[in-house]
Amino acid sequence: MVKTGIERKELWIEKLKGKRVGLLTNPTGVDRNLVSSIEILAKEVNLVKLFSPEHGIRGDIQAGEKVSDYTDEKTGLPVCTLYGAKKIPTEEMLADLDVMVFDIQDVGSRLYTYLYSMSYSMQACGKYGKEFVVMDRPNPVGGLLVEGGYIEPDCLSFVGLHPIPYRYGLTIGEAARLFQGEYGVDCNLTVIPMEGWTREMYYDGTGLPWVFPSPNMPTLDTAIVYNATCLYEGTNISEGRGTTKPFELVGAPFLKADKLAGAMNEKKLPGVLFRPAYFTPVFSKHEGKLCGGVQLHVTDRNTFLPVKTGLYLLKEIKEQAGDDFAYLPPLSEKIRPMIDLNTGSDYIRTHDDFDPETVYAKWQAEADEFARKKQKYHLYQ
Repeated sequence: MVKTGIERKELWIEKLKGKRVGLLTNPTGVDRNLVSSIEILAKEVNLVKLFSPEHGIRGDIQAGEKVSDYTDEKTGLPVCTLYGAKKIPTEEMLADLDVMVFDIQDVGSRLYTYLYSMSYSMQACGKYGKEFVVMDRPNPVGGLLVEGGYIEPDCLSFVGLHPIPYRYGLTIGEAARLFQGEYGVDCNLTVIPMEGWTREMYYDGTGLPWVFPSPNMPTLDTAIVYNATCLYEGTNISEGRGTTKPFELVGAPFLKADKLAGAMNEKKLPGVLFRPAYFTPVFSKHEGKLCGGVQLHVTDRNTFLPVKTGLYLLKEIKEQAGDDFAYLPPLSEKIRPMIDLNTGSDYIRTHDDFDPETVYAKWQAEADEFARKKQKYHLYQ
């Protein structure tokens, strides 16, 4: 049975005792009995403030929705929002703290904003002389496979703040060590390691309860396919938001389910089959409209290559959709289109005839380089 960082009280109690503590967390910050890290720390140390990432402390905020600072109803503690106008903790936010604790479950994808809330908080703590403690948690899709390329400098953003691959094969604590060692995110960092986790372990091998990290990440199956289908957030293709299978379903009103599934299965991509599927999102893209598409069924997660799968599926959808397909415009003049931020450059968007195999080969050369680089930050075998 795996013990997470918050469950290893013997490793953090002396570090936090007698100090004014702030906690950056969300509903995934719990022990195996589903007791929240907020409650655990409030009982043991002087917890004075909470910090909220995307989706909020209690997980009640949908993707992209921003809120201002507020008071947590359950504890009465002030909550500073780090997904709004201010993504980096200010000197004022940290003034009454000695140490900031991070305890959030990530999903093993560079596209998840929690990584960068952690990075920005590390930077702020370093700047203002505060300690930073990460309560480590498993990478739910394991710590072995690395897949996908780097991000070009002009495409760095809050869904990719550092040049790491899509699937980076690190725990959140190891990622903090990497950010410090490779990207100059300097602070007084302590990682409270897990006990019992090994790199080949998926989340369902840990014995820990799954608490979905965000409103559209309901199961481990979602996390396994996420690096394949999150691409479609930058297109007019539904990635299944507003259904019971977000990121497992992909489609649009103008796609033919049988034709798409047949073409994808003919490619014989490893570890995955495509089922013709029809679905009607209740919110998000194509709300209330019947969409044709596919459901991804992972048959062997040890051979499944989500990033490769996503590239081939994108190319096939573009060819079948023709003029009905579109990349979404940027949210403002200062921001690149989402597809550029997700893929790390404008190459996919500007090359209609892109060859998935060629793109993937380039990305994997970068992923292989990163896989070698990251080993010195490993805490687990």
